[in-house]
Amino acid sequence: MDPFFEVTTPYGGFAVLNVGIVGATGYTGFELLRLISRHPRARLAWATSEASAGKRISDLYPTPDDTPLVRFEDAPLTQADVIFFCLPHAASMEAVAIARNAGIRAIDLSADFRLPDVQTYERWYQTRHSQPGLLEEAVYGLCEVNRSDVANASLVANPGCYPTTINLGLWPLAQAGVLGPRIIADSKSGVSGAGRKLRLSSHFVEINENMVPYSIGYAHRHIAEMELILGSQIPDVQITFSPHLIPVNRGILSTIYIDLDPSLDPQAVYQLYQQVYAREPFIHILPPGATATLRHTVHTNRVAIGITPLPRAGQWIITVSEDNLLKGASGQAIQNMNIMFGFEETTGLMA
Repeated sequence: MDPFFEVTTPYGGFAVLNVGIVGATGYTGFELLRLISRHPRARLAWATSEASAGKRISDLYPTPDDTPLVRFEDAPLTQADVIFFCLPHAASMEAVAIARNAGIRAIDLSADFRLPDVQTYERWYQTRHSQPGLLEEAVYGLCEVNRSDVANASLVANPGCYPTTINLGLWPLAQAGVLGPRIIADSKSGVSGAGRKLRLSSHFVEINENMVPYSIGYAHRHIAEMELILGSQIPDVQITFSPHLIPVNRGILSTIYIDLDPSLDPQAVYQLYQQVYAREPFIHILPPGATATLRHTVHTNRVAIGITPLPRAGQWIITVSEDNLLKGASGQAIQNMNIMFGFEETTGLMA
């Protein structure tokens, strides 16, 4: 092993982590490369790309980063203390299994290990799950909810971008037992959320000066993650979810319509959010009545939450924004890594 990448302290007290990235040429993989390059406690050991093996990342992106790309089968796995997997859904299962069999901790950014059992995964993703044992091992990496489990995890399933906004936007109410079962969420996402692979729906002419709803109602796969978190507190939760693609590069804005007990005082609700998230470095509770916007969070790992009571008693609107490539993907993955290895949670991230 190159001494530059050598860990100088025992497990649990790493001075510098050696990091592998599988699938480094997509938007989330490239974002991870950028984050690792400025992380004071991590070094990139290797990066893979099946389609671009033999090239350098600078051949694919306008960057001075000359990281060489290799195939996964040629990657020196054991030179990594943790591996990030940035592969399409259904493509991570076997690769993560190889890493775990080698004793290497893993953070998977696909949906392959987010759901608790094979039946739920196969119902939503219409794909056979080949690693049911790893489903049992995986921890859902919503940091603000599952922090203690993440700290002891060997495999973390990084949450989806849409569910991060909706779960964190409603978690204080769900945990307090005051959230009604009917939730309507309308979310808008930048085009980078569709990935780097070319699709007709993400062509400039298709999306520019346009807004496109898709998989509306009870069809989008990310509903399963909302039911996983919110359903743990509200067994009969009923989620209606309508995502939209909008002509911006990055960012998600979710507008959530909910019912609360009409007797709840708006100030008490605001204080509940402040109390639950008081020590969360990446959660920004906006002043009463203010609404979240993309500019509150783009290019940061922050989540902004606005709380608006309606004149009709018991009806509320919660607005939540995040950067889909950071808190919605790679930034949260780094946050999970920091928790797993005992680093300060904000290390290498912009709050």
